[in-house]
Amino acid sequence: MQAGRLRSQGVRSQEMMMNERILSGRKVLRAEIEALERMENGLDGAFAEAVERVLACEGAVLCGGVGKAGIIARKFSASLASLGTPSHFLNPAEALHGDLGRVRRGDAVVLFSLSGETEEIKRILPVLEEQGNVVIAVTGNKEGTLAKKAAVVLDICFTCEAGELGHAPTSSTLAMLAMADALALVVSQERRFADEDFARFHPAGALGLKLSRVDDYMRPIGQCRVAAETETVRSVFLALQRPGRRTGAIMLTGEDGKLSGFFTDSDLSRLFERGMESAFDGPISAVMTRNPISVRSGIFMEQGVELMAQRKISELPVVDEAGKPVGMLDVTDVIGLFPQLSFE
Repeated sequence: MQAGRLRSQGVRSQEMMMNERILSGRKVLRAEIEALERMENGLDGAFAEAVERVLACEGAVLCGGVGKAGIIARKFSASLASLGTPSHFLNPAEALHGDLGRVRRGDAVVLFSLSGETEEIKRILPVLEEQGNVVIAVTGNKEGTLAKKAAVVLDICFTCEAGELGHAPTSSTLAMLAMADALALVVSQERRFADEDFARFHPAGALGLKLSRVDDYMRPIGQCRVAAETETVRSVFLALQRPGRRTGAIMLTGEDGKLSGFFTDSDLSRLFERGMESAFDGPISAVMTRNPISVRSGIFMEQGVELMAQRKISELPVVDEAGKPVGMLDVTDVIGLFPQLSFE
């Protein structure tokens, strides 16, 4: 019985420990949420001015910081660049040893420092001032050296870090990151940065694939089988035999050159199965699929592939504005790119 009580106490003790950990985690999250709320409520005209300064920058936006603030600065620079604003990371320590030569007169410089007294940053400020660079400060100290030297001060409204010790950069770096994200996104919004622009700067990876165009992945017309709808089934297949990779479908066109029909290898097999060999010497228009599903050149790749998955089709003709075929999406080329979609 005593052993049972000990086990029960051990289970309760373990549960208490888990609950304490969850409570501690929630306290950290609450402290960081409150830090963001303070900054949100304190956002003022300085933010609008910072947006204006970045938009007016004739050169690049250089972003700098030391330590954890430097990591935030590097991320901010990457965000700006991916959203259409030329930007580079500037390491203040390296800047003191020659990298200040990277800064041109038309550049704007965004510096991140919680205290505003980071030694490396303080030492590069006179050079930036002499050169006439616009300096934007992201800081928690409006009375610090950085704030006094900056043209615009973005106050993160810092009070304390999260956690019992309150030493590790947590609430401060989160606030810096959020302020940087807000600045980058509002600037891109002001520039009318659109999906097409985003796709141009993100050609690789899942995001780039999502925003790419069907033209980037379709088989061009030179690799497709195309024939006039007036030709016979037999002549079409004899004329369009070619070595190497080929699509399993033939795009058929009318007298105006526009896509009028579609005939697949499966259609050919059905003619054999139904004993319709006599159709081989008749016009392919009699057995083709009329007005097949197609997409316009220039649409997003994701839209084209989703259409293929929804309609359970293996080939999708791509046509130009006039309705003339320019290529074809083939399931064998895209299934590996979009594994989440089912074509069965």
